[in-house]
Amino acid sequence: MSNNSGKIEAVHVVGGGLAGSEAAWQLANTGVPVTVHEMRPKRETDAHKTDGLAELVCSNSFRSDDWAGNAVGLLHEEMRRAGSLIMAAADIHKVPAGGALAVDRDAFSTEVTRRLDAHPLVTIAREEIAGLPPADWSNVIIATGPLTSPTLTDAILKLTGEGSLAFFDAIAPIIHYESIELDIAWKQSRYNKSGPGGTGADYLNCPMEKEQYEAFIDALLSGEKTEFKEWEANTPYFDGCMPIEVMAKRGRDTLRFGPMKPVGLSDPRKGGARPYAVVQLRQDNALGTLWNMVGFQTKLKYAEQTRIFRMIPGLSEAQFARLGGLHRNTFLNSPVVLDGLMRLKADPRLRFAGQITGVEGYVESAAMGLVTGRLAAAERLGRKPAVPPATTALGALVNHITGGHLVHEFADESHDGDGASETAASTSSKRRSFQPMNINYGLLPPAEAPKFDASGKRIKGKDKGFAKRRAASERALRDLAMWLAENDLKAAAE
Repeated sequence: MSNNSGKIEAVHVVGGGLAGSEAAWQLANTGVPVTVHEMRPKRETDAHKTDGLAELVCSNSFRSDDWAGNAVGLLHEEMRRAGSLIMAAADIHKVPAGGALAVDRDAFSTEVTRRLDAHPLVTIAREEIAGLPPADWSNVIIATGPLTSPTLTDAILKLTGEGSLAFFDAIAPIIHYESIELDIAWKQSRYNKSGPGGTGADYLNCPMEKEQYEAFIDALLSGEKTEFKEWEANTPYFDGCMPIEVMAKRGRDTLRFGPMKPVGLSDPRKGGARPYAVVQLRQDNALGTLWNMVGFQTKLKYAEQTRIFRMIPGLSEAQFARLGGLHRNTFLNSPVVLDGLMRLKADPRLRFAGQITGVEGYVESAAMGLVTGRLAAAERLGRKPAVPPATTALGALVNHITGGHLVHEFADESHDGDGASETAASTSSKRRSFQPMNINYGLLPPAEAPKFDASGKRIKGKDKGFAKRRAASERALRDLAMWLAENDLKAAAE
């Protein structure tokens, strides 16, 4: 879109974190002017220490850099091939970290700030956007992260309706389906009820005998827990998102009458007998590759979660796509309020990027900045915006945010709590199933992997899993190359 003088109108990016910085870079490098609005240092946050763009506040690690066998490494490689500023700065200022990509925090932030400040099409405005962006800004990317200012938060709530933003999220672990022992776990809904869109066999059930349950409770009570961050300390628990270890403290049978209740279930291996307790898993994505541990929000440390949850029959070899947590956060109920191009349905001139959309992690946040920057640039250049294919890591994240996550009904469940989130204005028993997610192979459609290696030997065990991941990665990079060629925005600008 051009103004009356023929010049391309600027796109406004609100927020100078990783997502906002990446979005600005993608826009500017396609010939579209961009203004980045960053409220620091005029308004500080509880987490940031400097006024640099793309400041890393928690860790200096971007996690694995293995594109062939790790989903986050694949995301790294896709972003590099799409001309990512964040990945370029990370590669320049990396520090030794084995197979992971870790960076010198200060040097990384300085590099991103320097490059954006030097770009002739980028303007950095040090100011807070109080409330919704001005009506005459026709193309806006909001990338304000989990520490969005209260005024903007309130404005978004008024525009989208109560419940569109979460301020306290309880996250249950998610497990890769292929790692569940299906000779132990069986599919059944309580009392074989089908529910909305169900079949009567919508849950995977992991049974426990009395001795197994007692040992599990002991492990929960003694397991090492994480502490609240300073700015989370005064946030109360809600009944819908009570950590399982807190419930266990209320009495040894509390979980058996809550998320681990066995009523309405019959173990086919025991002649249809009811188990003493049961852990239920529910399908979490449309592909059926990820399953959520119902009611298992927790503050256990990650290593403790892996150790303790593998005590559950049927999960001794469980591979976790995401571990549980409970913390303050701000993110949109994106499948409800965003369209397939990351635009707010209630006001399509506004796009959202980064952690506020419901992704977890530095790289995932920056990746959403990359995608939204390219989408906004396409609109400004008169091209049809197109998201990356769902077979790519970039596209899989967008798909999860905008529609790949299943929405669950809780009508037949007396207690669920698989990830209940409450708004600041309400402490009701509302349930919401959408939760932030890191990139993982479970978000990509399964890929066909070779059954035999180069010598003709059948691929088995761990090698089989690696072959499947590599096949998915190779397919992703092929499909990304086609998408980049079909959406050459630099050529459009010229």
